[in-house]
Amino acid sequence: MNAVNLAEIAAGLPQAWSSRALGTVGAACVKVLRMDEMPVREESHAAGEALLVLDGRLEMKVDGEPVSVRAGELFMMPARTPHTVLPGSRGTLVIVDVPQE
Repeated sequence: MNAVNLAEIAAGLPQAWSSRALGTVGAACVKVLRMDEMPVREESHAAGEALLVLDGRLEMKVDGEPVSVRAGELFMMPARTPHTVLPGSRGTLVIVDVPQE
């Protein structure tokens, strides 16, 4: 596999917050998506996930507390932790997670 330009892939997605799977590492899936200014409803997952902001910022409420993740920062979301994306998030996000069955 060749190197991929994550910003180009995210920019080419048909809509914000729809991810594109790039591949797997063991059981984990690596995805990229484009964030926009709109919020995303609360969710939680059975497994933890890694959230890497490539550019822009990710504004969240995690277990009721505000969290800001900026370009170049990685946030490790613990399993079963309720989180929601707040207005103001924008840019390119890489997610590494284990797909739920």
